[in-house]
Amino acid sequence: MRKIDIKKIIADYFFVLAGCILVAFAISSILKPSGLVTGGITGISIIFEKLTGIKYTYIYYVLSLLVLLTAFITMGKREGFKIITLSVLFPLILIIFENLNISFIKNDMMLSSVYFGIVCGIGTGLMLKRGFSSGGTDTIAKILHKKIFTFVGLSEILLCIDATIIATSAIVYNLNVALYAIISQIISMKLIDLVMFGFDSKKVKIEIISDKHEEITQYILHQIVRGVTSCEIRGGYMNATRLKLQTICSPREAMLIKRFISDTDSDAFVNVVPVISVWGKGIGFDSLVEEK
Repeated sequence: MRKIDIKKIIADYFFVLAGCILVAFAISSILKPSGLVTGGITGISIIFEKLTGIKYTYIYYVLSLLVLLTAFITMGKREGFKIITLSVLFPLILIIFENLNISFIKNDMMLSSVYFGIVCGIGTGLMLKRGFSSGGTDTIAKILHKKIFTFVGLSEILLCIDATIIATSAIVYNLNVALYAIISQIISMKLIDLVMFGFDSKKVKIEIISDKHEEITQYILHQIVRGVTSCEIRGGYMNATRLKLQTICSPREAMLIKRFISDTDSDAFVNVVPVISVWGKGIGFDSLVEEK
């Protein structure tokens, strides 16, 4: 039987509660008082509130239940239970902040959109980092990321979904509101990435095809102190078998490797691919074990 890690559970719910508070504050104290619209289920709920007169928190509940059902079907009970937690907790916190009637910024839509993007992005990032979802479009993005678009960043999928919602808001409200919403979503997307993957410089993956692969391997192993993977490949033009080297390192180390290769084999082929994050043992890599 798997041992229950109490400290990890406490840490999970602490960060999730903090994320809920930040997002609820951003919506009730920055977004709504400024007359702005956002993406996600919140944006849909606000749009329907304007069209129907029904309070957006009630609409949010109904839409969250529909997303929850989809998550249970596509991602299983474990993910579903995590969404259940936030489907109950987040709307409750949102209602509390709505009743407090706190206005953080007034009469400055540009500044409001910037602040909303920052606060909401940090809050959403905290929830996603612990593996939870608010039961909104971030859940839909998570499903698409896991099942279909594994090669696309979670924040990019969120941006595409929310852009569709924001485009609809331009019809209900006006173009200015929609444009401010786009600004806040872009800022939020960047903050989600920073919270989830940290402030460190991005990693790169280098693929090298060279006749001097032994010298290059030794340089990467002993001078750069990075691991190297090698595999045989077959070229399509010459139909010849070559050896391809692959390593993951920082951008600065990539430039050192490039300099060495240019001095060693100027005819080498080098492919550099940006990497969002690396999990595992290694210098500058993130640990697979979650912090408690």
